[in-house]
Amino acid sequence: MASLVQFLPLFPFFFLISFSVSHGPFLPKAIILPVNKDPSTFQYVTQLYMGANHLAPIKLVVNLGGSFLWADCGLTSDSSSQKLVPCNSLKCSMAKHNGCTNDNKICGLKSENPFTRLAATGELAQDMFAVEFIDELKTGSVASIHQFLFSCTSSTLLQGLARGAKGMLGLGNSRIALPSQLSDTFGFQRKFAICLSSSNGAIISGESPYLSLLSHDVSRSMLYTPLISFRDGVSEEYYINVKSLKINGKKLSLNTSLLTMDGEGHGGTKISTISPFTTMKSSIYKTFVEAYERFGFSMGLTKVDPIAPFGLCFRTKGVNVPSIDLVLQSEMVKWRIYESNSMVKVSDEVMCLGFLDGGVNQKASIVIGGHQLEDNLLEFNLGTSMLGFTSSLAMVETSCSDFMFSKDSSAFDT
Repeated sequence: MASLVQFLPLFPFFFLISFSVSHGPFLPKAIILPVNKDPSTFQYVTQLYMGANHLAPIKLVVNLGGSFLWADCGLTSDSSSQKLVPCNSLKCSMAKHNGCTNDNKICGLKSENPFTRLAATGELAQDMFAVEFIDELKTGSVASIHQFLFSCTSSTLLQGLARGAKGMLGLGNSRIALPSQLSDTFGFQRKFAICLSSSNGAIISGESPYLSLLSHDVSRSMLYTPLISFRDGVSEEYYINVKSLKINGKKLSLNTSLLTMDGEGHGGTKISTISPFTTMKSSIYKTFVEAYERFGFSMGLTKVDPIAPFGLCFRTKGVNVPSIDLVLQSEMVKWRIYESNSMVKVSDEVMCLGFLDGGVNQKASIVIGGHQLEDNLLEFNLGTSMLGFTSSLAMVETSCSDFMFSKDSSAFDT
């Protein structure tokens, strides 16, 4: 028998209507999750609902490259609808498990906190999860996913997460990450978009209703570049191929092999919601910062002593700053980074370049961090392995904080 898809209006109205997938139900056009930035940790936090008998909110830190959702078992064990997944089952195989637990009866999954680098073996579980959906240009109701797969893990992994967070939400290219499970449940294309901001933003899966949610059809201004894979298969994290860097339109003198991914998965440019700022391998960073400083001087910027963690800071004045271009598969396709994403205002008098030295051992050549992603709409199409991206939405007089939600759907109301 086909699984049931249920739709619930958001609190306080909790009546339930069920539709059978096998009888052509009314299905949502898209799912939207509100995302807020935690000011103390710079982490991006969203909220889902969990449990068949009582939908309880659960706050989760967003991990763009995470393989699955993991959550504190102390929180989830109260749900009567939660069930552990047996070892040697099809669902266990889908999860690429790490062996079996509980006398080889339960599917084991290694969960990791990327901020503290702590890891623990959890148990693959399933429960009903609910998320807000969009239909007919409206938001405000909740669609439920029966038997949503996630890792039930130790509370020790919560160390270092934003206040109130009970786990992490993985959006990576894996069979049990949120985008794939939404696709399997609702018949969406395997694609999703993120639009982060320094305050409120969104994750969208399904159709692309950017016009109805942002009041601008920003999809028309999108550029596209391939998502690249490791030689031995598809990466669950998201990498693009940056061919060169430009400052104020001038190409930097870099050994291009430093930017290329090698056969062992070193190099390339990774997109990350874990790093608060973009980091570069030391050899790239040195060339980049020296060039930026020269262009800054030529535009009238005054250098001041750096303020940690930043390596280059200027006096704040009413002058422009150099633009930065990440040149992709051709000179015609470039991701331009404007002042709002390149600079970080650390005081009324000082602003710093929001790019950091990632050290000589950083695996990726460049890791594009959260500050550089804010108010840029990114669309990850896992079916075509393409990334669609805008530069700053300020260029079309909108922002990621302009996404329209129902008034009861904020991730931080509870």
